[in-house]
Order: sequence, then structure tokens, then C-alpha cells
Amino acid sequence: MAKSQVTFNKIEKEKKRLKKRQDKQKKKEARKAEAKENPQGIQFAYVDFNGNLTDTPPDPAMREKVEAESIELGIPKKEDREEEEPANKEGKVSFFDHSKGFGFILDSINQEKYFVHVSGLLEDIEENDKVTYELERGQKGMNAVRVKKI
Repeated sequence: MAKSQVTFNKIEKEKKRLKKRQDKQKKKEARKAEAKENPQGIQFAYVDFNGNLTDTPPDPAMREKVEAESIELGIPKKEDREEEEPANKEGKVSFFDHSKGFGFILDSINQEKYFVHVSGLLEDIEENDKVTYELERGQKGMNAVRVKKI
């Protein structure tokens, strides 16, 4: 006679699966019994117009009507955005390395530093030179371009 193809490990797995199914059935019955005892059902938490959790439903009179077309998904296209005027700004060269070909300009109004590359220069500059420049968006932020000495 041949031995049974069912191994000890398969028998154990089958027992665990049946036990899990029975536990699930018991939990389901317990929830049903609890629902009969407490007819209110599940308690809800609502969010008011300030974003706080409350136990009272929101007032329908305070509901705002929103047009679906007015909802903007994603980032607006470049032509839809308002373009900034490329105004000439003034500043002072705080650092410039000729061997590496880049430096930084310190804005005279808001004291922000802007990156400048040798390709954005109209004439040679040195440290502490007063310059005029325009801003352009680069990969890592705003860059100074069309840089001239004053």
C-alpha cells in the first residue's frame, strides 16, 4: 500500500486555516450581537468648517457651492501663469571664482543671494563690484543673468 500524500505540515496548515475561519465567524457574530444591543449604530465624527472634529453634523446652511470648473488640478500651465516682468535689479558681487566660472550676487534691496554663471555675464566682473542683472528661473532656484557693471 502507498503512503498518503498528505504530510504532517499540510495537516497543520489546514488546522490553522480552519481555526482562523472559526475565529472570524465568532467575531462577526459578536459584532451582530453588539449591534442588536446598541441600536444607535456606529458613532460618527464630523469635520466642521474650521477642520476640527465634532460629534454634530455640519449645518447645511453654511455649505458653499463650488463650481467644478473652478477647481484647478495640478500646476497651472506656463502660459496661464502671470509672467514676472524682467526688471533690472541692482546688487553687489559677494563672491566670484573665475577658475570655476560662477559666483553669487547679493541683492541690494532684499539681501538675497542669487547664483550667477559666467555664461550669464555681459562683461567681466570682480568681487565687490556693483552690478545690474535680471533674474531667470534655473534648475535649483533663481539665477542672475545679463549681468553688467554699473
